Amino acid sequence: MLGNILITGGASGLGLATARAVAKAGGRPLVVDRAVPDEFEHVRADLADGQATEAAVRSLAVRAGGLDGVFTAAGTDACGALADVPGGKWERVVKVNLLGTAAVVRAALPYLVESRGRVVTCASTLGIKAVGDATAYCASKFGVVGFTRALAAELAGTVGVTLLIPGGMSTNFFDGRPEQYKPGPDAQLNRPEDVAETVVFVLSQPPGCELRELVVCHSMETSWP
Repeated sequence: MLGNILITGGASGLGLATARAVAKAGGRPLVVDRAVPDEFEHVRADLADGQATEAAVRSLAVRAGGLDGVFTAAGTDACGALADVPGGKWERVVKVNLLGTAAVVRAALPYLVESRGRVVTCASTLGIKAVGDATAYCASKFGVVGFTRALAAELAGTVGVTLLIPGGMSTNFFDGRPEQYKPGPDAQLNRPEDVAETVVFVLSQPPGCELRELVVCHSMETSWP
């Protein structure tokens, strides 16, 4: 049994696919998102607001009687050259993707220590390979990579820590972008449901068995290797 699994961004995309996969596997998804998921217990919070995020995590943990795992799927982007992206939008990407991830883990940590649970963070292939017009996203996801590797060293033997590095997926993440920043008509993208199964696999491992890093992408992924 997976137990209580807190998922950020669980109202759409990879987060929603993972919440459904967790429920199918017998777990109890607990969602933190700005949007309201139709299917699962949730608390609304904007991950750009660290205090609200931590409060949401604690609220769900108390309601559920603890946490057995966390998956930080929530993310955002602001495409464009550095000089063209307003500072507030640029900084929001780092706040949501990096600082929001840290806030979630910080609030969940006491519960995960008690249950000997697991954290799965969500970086990106653009967290290990930089491209132009993505300085905010790359900065945030490179940060998630470093944060997670340091966290794994810090929590070794106490809480499981896995870094997920996904490639492009067929989700609404690309909606609203200028056409030049959307996947082309021939782009090969993974289904979020397939990536979600890898998250459930990680969360299902026994204490002490660590999958430290997973790259999950389509075989034709352009940002890997």
